[in-house]
Amino acid sequence: MTETTEKVDLPASVSTTSGVKGLVDAKITEVPRSFRYPSSTLSNNRPSEISGLNLTVPIIDLGEINNNNTSARNAVVSKIKDAGEKWGFFQVINHGIPLTLLEDIKQGVRRFHEEDPEVKKNYFPTDSNKKFVYSNSFEDPYKSTPLNWRDSFTCFLAPDPPNPEEIPVACRDAVMDYSKHVMELGTLLFQLLSEALGLDSDILKRMDCLKGLFMLCHYYPPCPQPDLTLGINKHTDNSFLTLLLQDQIGGLQVLHKDYWVDVTPVHGAIVVNMGDFMQLITNDKFLSVEHRVRTNIDGPRISVACFFSSSLFPNATVYGPIKELLSDESPAKYRGITIPEYTSGYLASGFDGKSHLSKYRI
Repeated sequence: MTETTEKVDLPASVSTTSGVKGLVDAKITEVPRSFRYPSSTLSNNRPSEISGLNLTVPIIDLGEINNNNTSARNAVVSKIKDAGEKWGFFQVINHGIPLTLLEDIKQGVRRFHEEDPEVKKNYFPTDSNKKFVYSNSFEDPYKSTPLNWRDSFTCFLAPDPPNPEEIPVACRDAVMDYSKHVMELGTLLFQLLSEALGLDSDILKRMDCLKGLFMLCHYYPPCPQPDLTLGINKHTDNSFLTLLLQDQIGGLQVLHKDYWVDVTPVHGAIVVNMGDFMQLITNDKFLSVEHRVRTNIDGPRISVACFFSSSLFPNATVYGPIKELLSDESPAKYRGITIPEYTSGYLASGFDGKSHLSKYRI
């Protein structure tokens, strides 16, 4: 066994390169110690029926925006404003991405993750210029402690898109097609969010919030003891906006009013959440909230997250609160920062469950 293998207490027959899927393929019946979270972290505090709280992540129908109907658009903008201020999360339906493409991208992600480990090894992050990178909890340079019950790949899509040959055949067409539709949907959402702030509809676009885009696709194998570990520990997103496609298995939860609220899968819906940069530039008007993924005995669970962020790629723009949102009564709450500087610290924290954004409060 390698040094890494010894640290993560794997069965002798399992290589770290095979990921969490390798553990499941080896038919383990217990979660290794290195994946086990303290019970306090795993607490699944939910509102009781007695409390009378009916906590449901808002669902917004973008199909209501049509034919230059101003009142219909304003109604959608109002719903987005309310969701951004109170939840930081909402789901959109009738968003314009074909349902067939949603299935294609989920199947493509699953096909890649179910390839032979020798194939996936070719996509380990050996080169910082790689546009498509495979990682798992054992081999991830930014791994959390304890480890997360999932394997992943990242594809960097904008501003410098990959050549199709850089993406594995298993998911190539779906990734390329889906990313184009996500960019179109993102453009609309940033317009609506700009309007929800009471500003020109193109202000967020002018700030280059759409400039960077990367896709992070997770494969959560079935877990023999789902009450002992997490798919992903609680965190906020290193983005302006995140668009997430999830399958029907469920597991995503958002922290709202100190309760973990299930983001129930809705067929054909895209989950939208504000990232840390959105909270920063809106001076806390829109919230980047903590969320996590619980494991399941069923699976695998597939999710496709698209982050509007330039991540670690060079980007000298300094982002701070939007000046039009500031006043004597509402001064800036954050100092300015570049995305690469923020991202570097965010990744180094290793999903430690603490807010990285709070470090930049004035």
